[in-house]
Amino acid sequence: MADQKQPVDYARRHIRFGWWSLLFFATFGIVLEALHGFKVRVYLDVSNETRRLLWTLAHAHGTALALVNIVFGLSLRIAPEMTVPGRERLVSPALIGASVVMPLAFFLGGVAFYEGDPGIGVVLLPAGAFLLIAALFWTARAANAPPARTRTARR
Repeated sequence: MADQKQPVDYARRHIRFGWWSLLFFATFGIVLEALHGFKVRVYLDVSNETRRLLWTLAHAHGTALALVNIVFGLSLRIAPEMTVPGRERLVSPALIGASVVMPLAFFLGGVAFYEGDPGIGVVLLPAGAFLLIAALFWTARAANAPPARTRTARR
């Protein structure tokens, strides 16, 4: 019996990834609110304004990208004709990669920073942004394509 690979359920992958990411980044947002509420100096001091900004950006981008993953997964379920066959192999890792790399870059940029400038972790941001733009372009292009023609029997 030949070893057969199961097809990847991209819709399920993105819905699952999106909900877990949303849980993670919502929790991260609550932690940031707690740091603010308890007046934790490492977060609130004026000298740590860069950290506060970058960590807020990490939370915001992570939350937004979690929602984008959920919408993408639901789009695959609701309108499968919207995708170009085989293109999911490119879009899926690009979107998930962007959803990990962009918030991580902001977070790492805020861990250690220098006189108001972000830390070295922010160098990851262009890679994450490129992955996001590529995934959005491929998805928008597929959504804009005319519907696939189906053969109908002639009578």
